[in-house]
Amino acid sequence: MRHFFLIPVCLAGGLTLAACTEKGDETVERAFQDVNVVDETNLNDVMLTVADPNEAVDYFLRAAKSNPDRIDLQRGLAKSLVRAKRNTEAVSAWAKVTKMEGATDDDSVDFADALIRNGDWERAQETLTAIPPTHETFKRYRLEAMVADANHEWKKSDTFYEIAVGLTTRPASVMNNWGYSKLTRGDFADAERLFGDAIRLDTSLFTAKNNLVLARSAQRNYSLPVIPMSQTERAQLLHTMALSAVKQGDVETGKSLLRESISTHPQHFEEAVRSLRALETG
Repeated sequence: MRHFFLIPVCLAGGLTLAACTEKGDETVERAFQDVNVVDETNLNDVMLTVADPNEAVDYFLRAAKSNPDRIDLQRGLAKSLVRAKRNTEAVSAWAKVTKMEGATDDDSVDFADALIRNGDWERAQETLTAIPPTHETFKRYRLEAMVADANHEWKKSDTFYEIAVGLTTRPASVMNNWGYSKLTRGDFADAERLFGDAIRLDTSLFTAKNNLVLARSAQRNYSLPVIPMSQTERAQLLHTMALSAVKQGDVETGKSLLRESISTHPQHFEEAVRSLRALETG
């Protein structure tokens, strides 16, 4: 009889052991899933920042194909396409993201950005207008300012640029854009001031330095501004100033500036040499 009692006990012990084993397997599986999620998140971040843009596109294409309903992967694909300057594809990708469950106002702003990069200003304006006014971000107002510029709505443009400057801790690039807006309107003094502010905040911003020279040259001020610049940058800025002088009819001044540019450059400055040769033989 003892044997008959042992059988149920053994069965119960076996079942208990099996249950423990199954629970242990589930725990291990969940642990691996958690690790995989962390690894994937890190990889996604790497692909969006330091990876080659086209490699990132390929990565997110494969990932999104396997998980088409995951908005984070579709969003990663759209951002990667923008980084890769594949603007037409980026527009389609962002349009898809904005229609997915979980889409945000930031996604609509990024969609408008892609539209602007693709030259579709009218659709970009419609997209921005549809975003609630309570969504106040630097990128939103920077894009609003650019659209206003395209429409020559200068008062709106100035308002949006001013708001954008107040919404970022790194306003140099938007000040440069604002200055270029002033430059295109012929407001050279204000443009000069804004370019100077941009350079003061970011001395590495060569575009602002070049634009500053354009603003000064438009006022027939052909002296280089007192700003940080390398020897190569100095030569390039003199070249820009020379071409501006020639454009305004100050040809001899332009020639002189080109000669100075050529002698200043630490290497052979072929572009300036060609410009000077063209003026002297023309």
